[in-house]
Amino acid sequence: MEPGGVAADSGLQQPGVPGRFPRIALLITVFICAACGLVYELSLVTLGSYLIGDTATQASITLSVMVCAMGIGALVAKPLRHLAAPAFLAVEIALALVGGLSVLGLYAAYAWLNLYTAALVVASCVIGALVGAEIPLLMELLQRIRKQEAGSAVADLFAADYVGALLGGLAFPFLLLPVFGQIRGSLIVGVVNALAGLALVFIWFRADLSHLVKATFGMVTLLVAGVLIGSYIYADRFEATAQQALFAAPIVWQHQTEYQKIVLTESASPFGTRDTRLFLNGDLQFSSVDEYRYHEAMVHPALAGNRENVLVIGGGDGLALREILKYPDVRTVTLVELDPVMIELARTDPRLTELNRNSFADPRVRTVTADAFTWLRTAHQEYDAVIVDLPDPDQTSIAKLYSAEFYAMAARVLAPEATMVVQAGSPFFAPHSYWCIAATVRTSGLTVLPYHVDVPSFGDWGFLLATRDPDPELRLDPPAPLRSIDQTSLQAAKVFAPDRRDTGEQPSTLMHPVILDLARKEWV
Repeated sequence: MEPGGVAADSGLQQPGVPGRFPRIALLITVFICAACGLVYELSLVTLGSYLIGDTATQASITLSVMVCAMGIGALVAKPLRHLAAPAFLAVEIALALVGGLSVLGLYAAYAWLNLYTAALVVASCVIGALVGAEIPLLMELLQRIRKQEAGSAVADLFAADYVGALLGGLAFPFLLLPVFGQIRGSLIVGVVNALAGLALVFIWFRADLSHLVKATFGMVTLLVAGVLIGSYIYADRFEATAQQALFAAPIVWQHQTEYQKIVLTESASPFGTRDTRLFLNGDLQFSSVDEYRYHEAMVHPALAGNRENVLVIGGGDGLALREILKYPDVRTVTLVELDPVMIELARTDPRLTELNRNSFADPRVRTVTADAFTWLRTAHQEYDAVIVDLPDPDQTSIAKLYSAEFYAMAARVLAPEATMVVQAGSPFFAPHSYWCIAATVRTSGLTVLPYHVDVPSFGDWGFLLATRDPDPELRLDPPAPLRSIDQTSLQAAKVFAPDRRDTGEQPSTLMHPVILDLARKEWV
């Protein structure tokens, strides 16, 4: 044995580890390590989709970098095969620390350093290299227990590895994420990762370690455990501090739902005006100071004609409902919203009920909790007006709601003389995105009338009025004067500056989501 207690010869020349239970224990360790490795991958992908949007890009960066690093890690581990037991334990402790803290570290890089993508690549490289180093070391330990032909050993090892990945893939969305959240979920997995490595080496391969090496690993393990446990205890405080760093005003309510991160902030101007703001996945949805400009401009032109039965797609804050319910001749309003937490917040939070005038309590309103795309596929009722008030298409899951297929289904539920209005982003800040949405709506066979208004918290913001009328008009028929628009200003809203007119974009489809690419490049 060399100083430090590790044999210098190859693993095949080290003493064997006879018995059936060591082999079962090793395969169980492979199973657990594979589950932990996949959870780390899923955590990074999910965090990126929450913070940056565009799940496809985040997944591509994370998985491609991590798989490449796994190959490099496997090559680096080859010279360590004669030190398989201590090397594997070192890898697991390092993986527990880096993987367990990965979400916390990336969140900090995003909130304070504005270095998220660079930090993501580094984290993916390190985690991938450590995961890749596990397999050759575990293969060496497996052969120590019972020598097999290479093909047979590989089959056993990878069978346990792939089945373990299934466990991690199912545990992440159904247990770790909803019960513990992303930060604490990763920390728990880090602890499990370390315990699996410690149990295997200290129980079945402890003869490969001297007292000094055991003591060293013991102290390092205690240090790593202290870091992980301390991070778990202070996770809520860290998350609150990091989130507050992303918002100019104090956060008064927040919740990570199954679908999105909902945040309410509130501040007061020097003149005493209260400004309540809603953010979904970091994107501003409204400011209470000027939201009426947005909602009046969106809703009332669409209700200037028939309006007995109205459909609202999105609009879970209830502010579009407030404008619709001003019309006494509106008989029914159906609101389709994906996230039940958003509806419950708008029903019960005093800040929102004051703004939406308790619109969800109106007996004319019926709410449907469903994915709008799926719901429209089976919808048969016709509506006199359709209001499409959805978040910006900066994520793959939302891009389908700005596709030609979606607008074709929306057009199908329009009554013969019905009107649809679509919020389409800013023709000033993102003209390509705006005109791409206009081109996509036209594929449904409707005539599109673009218009835009000024909303100070957003800037110049655009809408699309769509009807079967070949010569649609922008007009108003409100039950009372509106605060921000009248017929004269609405006519001016149809005029676009020469450098902000139709750019001739291609429509977006499910198989070619052009809007998503444009939104990622342009929208703030």
